[in-house]
Amino acid sequence: MATERIAPPLTGGERETLRAFLDFHRATLAMKCDGLSDEQLRLQSSPPSTLSLLGLVRHMAEVERTWFRRVIDKEDIGLVWSPEGDFQAAYDAVDADRAEAFAVWQAEVDHARRIEREAESLDVTGYMPRWEADVSLRLVMLHLIHEYARHNGHADFLRESIDGEVGA
Repeated sequence: MATERIAPPLTGGERETLRAFLDFHRATLAMKCDGLSDEQLRLQSSPPSTLSLLGLVRHMAEVERTWFRRVIDKEDIGLVWSPEGDFQAAYDAVDADRAEAFAVWQAEVDHARRIEREAESLDVTGYMPRWEADVSLRLVMLHLIHEYARHNGHADFLRESIDGEVGA
């Protein structure tokens, strides 16, 4: 099944626009993975990098989890793929399970959407220990858009190297 990606609105309020751009980038990552086998999703980029599309999916699940659940919702939970809190562990997808990775990512996206919808405003804050600072939901959404956009660029190169598909 092909991923549906809806273009963000050309006009609209701040929250609606942030929400739409974040969903657009989420769908872009999913599209880059559409139609590939498990083996293809695990293919690594050029050495010494171990980056793969499946690794990107796992990494973005951790990013969603951290920023929305741990920072904004203040949940006391660890990372999915690293009890030690090592974000790099998600990239190690050599033996990763596709179904698990996509299920975790989707669950974290669902949590993020719920947290954003239930937040009183974009001015709601949470504490980011790594930055030693309070951050707003607005900043979190912008940061996630930035994360996805950067990693979707990586996904473009990975997908092209796998089967030559480019664009979108």
